[in-house]
Amino acid sequence: MQIDKAVVIGSGVMGAGIAAHLANAGIAVHLLDIVPESSERRSILAEAALARLLKADPEPLMSKRAARLISPGNLEDDLEVLAGADWIVEAVIEDLAIKRDLYARIEARRKDGAIVSSNTSTLPRAKLIEDLPARFAGDFLITHFFNPPRYMRLLEVVGGAEVDAERLAAFNDFADRRLGKGVVACHDTPGFIANRIGTFWIQCALVEALDQEISIEEADALMGRPLGIPKTGVFGLLDLVGLDLMPHVDRSLAANLADGDAYHGLRRELPFLHEMIASGYTGRKGKGGFYRLNTEGGGRVKEARDLKTGAYAKSARANLASLDAAKAGGLAALIAHADKGGRYAWSVLSQTLSYAAALVPEIAYSPGDVDRAMRLGYNWKYGPFELIDRIGAAVLTERLVAEQRAVPPLLAKAAAAEGFYRQAEGRLQVLQPDGHYHDLLQAPGVLLLADIKRQGPALKRNGSASLWDIGDGVLCFEIHTKLNSIDPDVIALLGKAIQTVEKDHKALVIYNEGEHFSAGANLGFALFAANTALWPMIENMVELGQATYQRLKAAPFPVVSAPSGLALGGGCELLLHSDAVQAHAESYVGLVEAGVGVIPAWGGCKELLARYSAAPKLPKGPIPPVAAAFEAIGLAKVAKSAFQAQEMAFLRRDDGITFNRDRLLADAKAKALQLVEGYAPPEPVELTLPGPSGKAALNLVLHDLHLKGQASEHDLVVADGLGDVLTGGKEADHTAPIAESDVLALERQAFMRLVRTEKTLARIEHTLETGKPLRN
Repeated sequence: MQIDKAVVIGSGVMGAGIAAHLANAGIAVHLLDIVPESSERRSILAEAALARLLKADPEPLMSKRAARLISPGNLEDDLEVLAGADWIVEAVIEDLAIKRDLYARIEARRKDGAIVSSNTSTLPRAKLIEDLPARFAGDFLITHFFNPPRYMRLLEVVGGAEVDAERLAAFNDFADRRLGKGVVACHDTPGFIANRIGTFWIQCALVEALDQEISIEEADALMGRPLGIPKTGVFGLLDLVGLDLMPHVDRSLAANLADGDAYHGLRRELPFLHEMIASGYTGRKGKGGFYRLNTEGGGRVKEARDLKTGAYAKSARANLASLDAAKAGGLAALIAHADKGGRYAWSVLSQTLSYAAALVPEIAYSPGDVDRAMRLGYNWKYGPFELIDRIGAAVLTERLVAEQRAVPPLLAKAAAAEGFYRQAEGRLQVLQPDGHYHDLLQAPGVLLLADIKRQGPALKRNGSASLWDIGDGVLCFEIHTKLNSIDPDVIALLGKAIQTVEKDHKALVIYNEGEHFSAGANLGFALFAANTALWPMIENMVELGQATYQRLKAAPFPVVSAPSGLALGGGCELLLHSDAVQAHAESYVGLVEAGVGVIPAWGGCKELLARYSAAPKLPKGPIPPVAAAFEAIGLAKVAKSAFQAQEMAFLRRDDGITFNRDRLLADAKAKALQLVEGYAPPEPVELTLPGPSGKAALNLVLHDLHLKGQASEHDLVVADGLGDVLTGGKEADHTAPIAESDVLALERQAFMRLVRTEKTLARIEHTLETGKPLRN
């Protein structure tokens, strides 16, 4: 399906976010809203929304240039743009009458075949299209995005009998490939999948916390990490999305649910919640919510609200034996514990998981679709049926029976079988409502390392990395440390991977399916070696990393890196030494070593200098590339998308960008195979660097920053070392090129000088403890 032009109607948070993401994908968008009374600027609402997009954090736009594709307008003067749109998205207030009136206006102007969709989160499609022409119904979908649309991967799609199956499949394929969405087909039921279960879970957790006198810190600790749910838990999540949204979702969902639905049994009046909203305590966007930041006296103290009294006090860490049990024994140990935390966790989980099991096949045919929706829409690590398997379907069923509670038929089938998921002949299967296991199929063109792993062992493996055969002569090098940081074992196996590919394979892809590609070198290793004065160990690590990265660059076969998430420090240097990169759009790339008091020492300085030296838009001469690299490395700049990484030269302009994370490995493999025929490694680079005169120019800038208080004493020390490398050292002559090996030697020397300083070690230790850089 070809969609190049779109119209988004409604410029609120969701409408503007959807418009931004369509622009990210290269689609021209008209963003329309009503004309407000007494305003001279008739399109002020859409114009203001566009202005907010450019300032918002996290950034809705992957590049500021994407904003040029968004044209603000209004519903009185600009309706003619509907005639040229391939897709029209309605994202207005959840009012059935308003939506249906708008649809009549759209129908009168849209072209044949244009898709029309609603971003409604609760209203059934059948009510939205009631009494509208068959032409409209045949092109109408519900496309429920999650907030923020750029970052949340779930797109719930509801079609209908009137919609041609091939057209629906084509649209879903467009949303998958072009927008990067995990498309989940939903039945036309209230709240669809994720909000139907998510709202029940939130309401249940809130009510049970009140009834069982669980503090909000305890509730969030219990409903967070032990379940594989983000650490915001329940109350932190409500603060994040806004407390004022909860009553609207509750009313809309309840109004459309059948009388016997279990959700009605959880509903009750919550006067304290209405009082909080009325007094401006709407969450992070207001004065605070269940948590707030007290800044009295110039401090910043996180406080939590007492659910009984409404008073705020300094937030305290939850201290429950059940949480300790969960760390040792997992989810089953948590819900089996006798303390109040165990009772609370059991109460919430047993109700939520039973509710989810009772909803299939009403909301979706497959438990796999439900689990996927909760993973992608609520950032749960495990969906409800995966959670049931972690507890044990038989264990859950037996306890429900012992408590004389109903057991949903689907749960009973799982308890009598092998649970909801099983592996059979290298394939993952899921139990369906028909009582049989069916293969969990990926979308056409999707290649996942998780599926490769089910088919057999790795070619090579150690505790930090593995090497996998992904077919057609291509191997995949996977890092699997914490944050996929790079330690000596990673470097050692990478060296073996180079040998293996060179011997009897065609190409190498560097990729993993963790949250991050790599957060860089293992700082814990460096700190341990420094604290025990094992300086030769650190120097050896630097030399081995340089040599291995150089071997990677000079290998007689193509190397393609495929990052997603963080690609920082040594992870970024992997990208810089690869022949090509196929990056997930959500790749966050940078050489950030200066933030911990060192410099890139595995060739990152050299490679970025070479990129900037070849950049056609930079002025000629030795100084501009040095200045650009000095700014990027010295300020530890991080690209916040793959598009920004291209703008900052961390990626090449011809490197590929994949929107759907699930398609990244297949795209990287295809790129590697494209490079095989006629492949030759790149020639070694010679750099023309300015030497002492360039260093003196950098020092003037640094001195000015220090006088302004923008650079600390140790920042100057780090910048001095970086300046030595980028300008070529004292012996450099801007009339004579300097070899790669000489720049690498300068990197090693500067790194070893800096890592021996007390302030650098303090920065490393602080970063390991807090996850944040220290300015000292």
